[in-house]
Amino acid sequence: MMSPDTAALLSQVTVLVVTYNSGHCLPALAQGLAQLPHVRVVDNASQDGTPDTVRRLLPSAELTCLSSNKGYGVANNAGLAEVNTPYALLLNPDCEVTPESIAALVRAAQQWPEATLLVPQLVDGQGALQVNYSWPRHAWKPRQGAADGPLSVGYACAAVMLIHMARLQPVGFFDPRFFLYYEDEDLCLRVFQRHGQILVLPDIRVTHLSRGSVRGPRPWRSEYWRGYHHAQSKIIFIHKHAGAAAGARAQRRLMLSACANVLVRALLVSPKHLARAWGRLRGVWQLPPLA
Repeated sequence: MMSPDTAALLSQVTVLVVTYNSGHCLPALAQGLAQLPHVRVVDNASQDGTPDTVRRLLPSAELTCLSSNKGYGVANNAGLAEVNTPYALLLNPDCEVTPESIAALVRAAQQWPEATLLVPQLVDGQGALQVNYSWPRHAWKPRQGAADGPLSVGYACAAVMLIHMARLQPVGFFDPRFFLYYEDEDLCLRVFQRHGQILVLPDIRVTHLSRGSVRGPRPWRSEYWRGYHHAQSKIIFIHKHAGAAAGARAQRRLMLSACANVLVRALLVSPKHLARAWGRLRGVWQLPPLA
């Protein structure tokens, strides 16, 4: 039975989940979200029946089905545009949350009203810590080790991220040029540059089954697209925040390293890593001109 305090806190937040072939994650996810009053799911044209699974397991959730895979940032933007609560919680489908952990994040946001973004401590399926935050890489070399108390940082992973909607408004949502990868780093850097606070709360822990949100009949194809989009997003990020010359240098370096990596992976006969390396090479090669 949910306490009145928890229910009041949960009424202030919309949970936003972006799915793509994520139907296998939904039974566990739905257990944590079934009692929440505001849940939105944006599906990126899944081919595994994810929308039907959402309708069955989360019948009260608002479901948006995009006509094609628009990428993580664009799908989140579509959901964020419909949020009418003071807070939004971005939640990867491969994360396992409880109403109490979500309520704790909202309580913390009310305790620290200057914070724009708040994240919990992520742990893997065995309970080991995932250090899902750091200082901005260009400004300070990150130190190893996890936080042992509330900590203001310059970057935090968006796998589980509470957004203070009013404070994010001057910054804007995700840059749609990032199809996948670096979109959360770009968002955090823009918040940081405006002197917004990004707060880590290590006492709140959420299980994150990293890379578990997408499943398909051809895993090599998923690895290919991971390499492809990671390479493109890295160059776009450098071009945007360090300038055109730095972006061009990064593109040349990544092209050379990707070529070498393809050769090495081919010789080692590692299909998974070869698919990712080939995707990285094609991503650099097919990157459109950057304005």
